[in-house]
Amino acid sequence: MTSPLAPATVSARMDRKGAMPFAFGTRFFVAIALGLFWIVPAWLAPAGQGWRFGVLMLLWDAAVLVLWWWDLRRLPVPSQLAIRREWKAPLAIAAHEQVVITIENQSGESIEGTLIDEIPAPLRRTPPVLHAEAAAGKTALVSYEVQPRERGDIRAGRLFFRYQSSFGLAERWAVAELTQKVRVLPALGQAQKFALFLIRGKQIEMEKRRQRHRGRGRDFEGLREYRQGDELRDISWSATARRNQLMTRSFQTERSQTVWLVIDTGRLLRARVRDAGRDFFSSKLDYAVDAALSLAYVATQSGDRVGMLAYGRGMQQMIGPARGPQHLRILLETFAQVRAESAEADHARAVRALLKAQNRRALIVWLTDFPETAVTPDVVEYAMHLTGRHVVVLGALGQPDLAPVAKSIPKNEDEMFRNAAALEIVERRELLLRSLRERGVFTLDIEAPGAAASLVNQYLEIKDRNVL
Repeated sequence: MTSPLAPATVSARMDRKGAMPFAFGTRFFVAIALGLFWIVPAWLAPAGQGWRFGVLMLLWDAAVLVLWWWDLRRLPVPSQLAIRREWKAPLAIAAHEQVVITIENQSGESIEGTLIDEIPAPLRRTPPVLHAEAAAGKTALVSYEVQPRERGDIRAGRLFFRYQSSFGLAERWAVAELTQKVRVLPALGQAQKFALFLIRGKQIEMEKRRQRHRGRGRDFEGLREYRQGDELRDISWSATARRNQLMTRSFQTERSQTVWLVIDTGRLLRARVRDAGRDFFSSKLDYAVDAALSLAYVATQSGDRVGMLAYGRGMQQMIGPARGPQHLRILLETFAQVRAESAEADHARAVRALLKAQNRRALIVWLTDFPETAVTPDVVEYAMHLTGRHVVVLGALGQPDLAPVAKSIPKNEDEMFRNAAALEIVERRELLLRSLRERGVFTLDIEAPGAAASLVNQYLEIKDRNVL
């Protein structure tokens, strides 16, 4: 059964390819080559008798041409062949998935040939070349594997088919218009990998519901008589007037908070790194999106409302906070369309949009990186600005090869300069993160491949400590 997130199945009847959609088969050339053996007796024949063998060779070639024409006429025309491309599962970055090609032969002749599917490089390094055989009036299945290396919408093209009959003298060329747009999602398997975190998150939520610490949260629970030590701001004057005694409002710990996932898509996130689990390089933005999806999955299932904001020079994507499976699917589709930009991101615009959309206290998870400049980056200042109203977690995605260079012992002059530069960058990042922590910002200096685990752990710690 095909998953609802998988690309749509497309089908079409085949059409002739080109002005002359036929050619000679492999056995035709073998038969023509066999006719050349008439040259041997023609060479050995007495003088004046060799021309007869030449005539026999021409007759042989003419007979082969007649057989080729007969074989071509009995081959099914392209319109008698129906082709279907079916994607068995959702396409997720770095995941190996199967694509099934179905050939329905509606003619009275069996065929075999070569299929070439026009699959672009982001889905597969080389287009698949498949051998297919379809009996008369039957359906044949062939399959191949794809491993997406980029997120977003990618266009899969046409399908080409060169087929012959069992005689193999003639062949036809056909093409099926199966062009479609397929969407590659972030790493779905990684979100499932954090099922354990999800269970832990639900346990935390259940414990909070049982405890219901009065006065610590701001969710209204009920009214009760005023007691010594209650805050004056919690007195309900309308209830006091009705009952002729001081009444105060009691509160319980919030059962559901709002979580915003903010993703920087500027030039710093375009840097490409390689994870041991992938045989290709991915951008830091890809890892950031994968981490955000994992956190969205855990937070949504834990009952929190999740929103997302992706920004570069402008606002790329913005989804208001909500909860539930349908909202999670909307987030998934939106994450897939987040694209890296070559310019520096406008952090001020993102913060203004976030503050306008979210008035109440919320958890802001901000995924970005620091530029290698001597001045204090803008993102640091705006993160501090957000802490006045919200709980901020800032995840700085660094380069995994930076720390080994900084810790290495130089052996020559070139290595000494590289080591000095790496040490300067590492120390500067630590200084920036320390200044943020002193201002109340939760900071994470993480390598891109490990971003998801770090974010989920930080989120669960915040939930456990009831920081919100």
